[in-house]
Amino acid sequence: MKRNVRIATVLTAGVLAVGGVLAVTPVIADSGAGPGTAATARTASGFSTDTGHRGSMGSMGSTGHMGMGGGMARHMNGGDGTEGTGACGGTGTLAAKGTLSAAQQETLAGTAEEEKLAHDLYASFADRYDTPVFSRLAAAETRHLTAVRALLDRYDVTDPTAGRKTGEFADPAVKAAYDRLLGQGQGSEEAALKAGRTVEADDIAALTKALKGLTAPDARQVYGSLLTASQRHQDALEHWLTADGQDE
Repeated sequence: MKRNVRIATVLTAGVLAVGGVLAVTPVIADSGAGPGTAATARTASGFSTDTGHRGSMGSMGSTGHMGMGGGMARHMNGGDGTEGTGACGGTGTLAAKGTLSAAQQETLAGTAEEEKLAHDLYASFADRYDTPVFSRLAAAETRHLTAVRALLDRYDVTDPTAGRKTGEFADPAVKAAYDRLLGQGQGSEEAALKAGRTVEADDIAALTKALKGLTAPDARQVYGSLLTASQRHQDALEHWLTADGQDE
């Protein structure tokens, strides 16, 4: 099995089977402006469900989908390699607005920066290495950031990622983490995969912490979807690290 066939298989089973996207106008990076602008995220509409994941976003039921995104089922035919297909049926809605404390609003803003970090890192690795995993993860992170931006807009929290170019961050700590991981990943493809694995592990820890004590239904909905996506991303990176070099 060739390497590109192996990674396509891994992604179909793992990363690409995850929802985690809002049905909104896609966030497109232009002129080095990073994964989109705040205005793009203001057009949030509905969600769709998919029987391949965990619980529909509309009802949080047991149909097997925790991912968001009216458009997610259009993508994965082995074509553009963004999100997974699956049996897409019906549309749900973003859960009811709740109340966020000042600390939870700060966490929401920080989540946007974390999603941008992941996007920018994967996009940089995609430019450097000839493997689909990085471009597909970058595409997924674009949609994840769009979902977070919808919450920022809903709760009138300033978007710290708005107008920032690739590799630019409001929080110096996030910038330092990005620079460190980017430097690590420039050593080799394997090092880049390990850097991505670190990103996902950090996101899982941060989202797990953010969910504790959180009562706002819509924020729990989005964070839950992002958590599931990060777990799937981590699995896909682990699979690729295990498969790397075995079929040369």
